[in-house]
Amino acid sequence: MPFLKGVAPIRYTKAYLEAGKLILQPEIRVMTINYNVNQKASSGIYKFQFWHLPQIKYKNHQLQILRFKNMTPTPFIQFFFINGEKQIIDVHGRTQEEIYDHIHNTFCEQPAVVKPYYEERKKDCLFNPANFGYHCRHWCICEIPGQVPCPGYSKLPDNMRAKKNKEMQEQEKAT
Repeated sequence: MPFLKGVAPIRYTKAYLEAGKLILQPEIRVMTINYNVNQKASSGIYKFQFWHLPQIKYKNHQLQILRFKNMTPTPFIQFFFINGEKQIIDVHGRTQEEIYDHIHNTFCEQPAVVKPYYEERKKDCLFNPANFGYHCRHWCICEIPGQVPCPGYSKLPDNMRAKKNKEMQEQEKAT
């Protein structure tokens, strides 16, 4: 086996990923992590996302995870549920262990529920609204209301077609 490369490569070994205990409730669809890189108050959330985010991704296939760096005055974690609700955790000045314990006690499945649910998820690919293509709810993003339709199904407006834009620019230059 070749040597693992990168910062703390142990995080991406199968044994480490399977050792994760944060299996979130199936109603949670999106998790956002907001922190500042060189801020003392964000050191706990930075360490949490550094060490536990790969495990969360591995154990929660239905979950979409977003990280926002240096975009917020105070660090926080936000959960979006399937019914449209939001939950925010203020992690300002908290340690990595405090954040882990809070998420584990608040948003994780109970032990009696976890094992059968995890086994079921291994067999079936769960629906994720962010996925498109085979075995997904939508084949293309154009099927979502409010998105631009595919040119294969309906003609795009002239201002959205490169050929027409070029022709209009040439006509403007000529006049």
